Amino acid sequence: MEISIVGSGYVGTTVAACFADLGHDVVNIDIDAEIVKTINDGDAPIHEEGLPELVAEHAGPSGTGRLHATTDYAAVLDTDVTFLCLPTPQNDDGSIDLSIMEAGATQLGETLAQKGDWHTVVVKSTVVPGTTEETITPILEAESGTTAGEAFGVGMNPEFLREGTAVDDFLNPDKVVLGADDDRALATMHDVFDPLIKAADAPVVETDTRTAEMIKYANNAFLASKISLINDLGNICKEFGIDAYEVADAISLDDRIGEQFLRSGVGWGGSCFPKDTHAIISAAEEQDYDPTVLKSAVELNDRQPHRLLDLLDGHVDVADERVAVLGLAFKPGTDDVRNSRAIPVIDGLRKRGADVVAYDPVATANMREHFPDIEYADSAAAALKRAQGAVVVTDWDEFAALDAEFDAMADPVVVDGRRIVERREGLTYEGLTW
Repeated sequence: MEISIVGSGYVGTTVAACFADLGHDVVNIDIDAEIVKTINDGDAPIHEEGLPELVAEHAGPSGTGRLHATTDYAAVLDTDVTFLCLPTPQNDDGSIDLSIMEAGATQLGETLAQKGDWHTVVVKSTVVPGTTEETITPILEAESGTTAGEAFGVGMNPEFLREGTAVDDFLNPDKVVLGADDDRALATMHDVFDPLIKAADAPVVETDTRTAEMIKYANNAFLASKISLINDLGNICKEFGIDAYEVADAISLDDRIGEQFLRSGVGWGGSCFPKDTHAIISAAEEQDYDPTVLKSAVELNDRQPHRLLDLLDGHVDVADERVAVLGLAFKPGTDDVRNSRAIPVIDGLRKRGADVVAYDPVATANMREHFPDIEYADSAAAALKRAQGAVVVTDWDEFAALDAEFDAMADPVVVDGRRIVERREGLTYEGLTW
């Protein structure tokens, strides 16, 4: 099929490259000319495992030609279906900011006014229940001068892509959710996803747009709450001198619980869990419902970095002392520092008067935008040298191999927020929840 994707950020670029790999002809539409050029040169504009290879294979001068990018919305006219993959950032009150989505829908609607035949529009951005039906569809109708269900169809297809494994998540999904309020839009969405469904043997959930929107929030809210719960249990284990990981291994054998997301630690971050939990809390409160469990999950997650620093305080007075922060990305495998637990950790250390030196394999450039005036090391060893203490915030594999590097510290005190460092003699080691 001929597919257009509005937005070439983290989701848009990944989805575009994967659709091209499934045999579709795809055009990415973005207002950023530099990103458009990057894709057309056959390069990935974001750091994501497996994505550079897909973009190089299908875009650029030596690619298959199934993927290209443009700044011109008119490219939509040569396609059958358009996916809206635009950011929905968080407002100060926790609700989502729809201004970018609304602007994209406005421009798309204006473009569709020039098209005489049927077109399907699919919202892939994460939006609260009712947004597709009550906000996006009316904009498309007003700007195109046509009616949904007659000249065009609207669907909702939530994404479940984890940073660091997004390509694999797309090509090997645990489910494909197709939300639509008319049969023709649903049929078009099936045409798009059938190659993936057949290749991955993925279960398909067919529903309406409002339910599809809620499925995404429920998915992320449940996982975020599960992490907060295991962190809460881990904190309790710590108080009793019990290994939280041994407890987690035991309870994971209960198939009602499962083994995933049971590694207690410094908490969750990134672009999805924080934004989505706050958004659905805000949306629920607008309906006069108090989501107490979700609010507690957020509160506990916000406390974990401070608990990490409190444990460090028990060993070192960090005022005017060099302290190493190992890991800046919100998770390994990505350079994304949005809502990284390293941010409140660094903030807390600076408030204590520490001389912070930070290291991450790939996320240093992005963290410089938050903290331009702290020291950044080229390696974990360089960060640890002469440090009075160290905290581990991201569980990069290379940190598991650290050993003699700790001997170069002025005082080998390590507070490990991810259980990645091995305890050993000569190292003052403190786990966050064990």
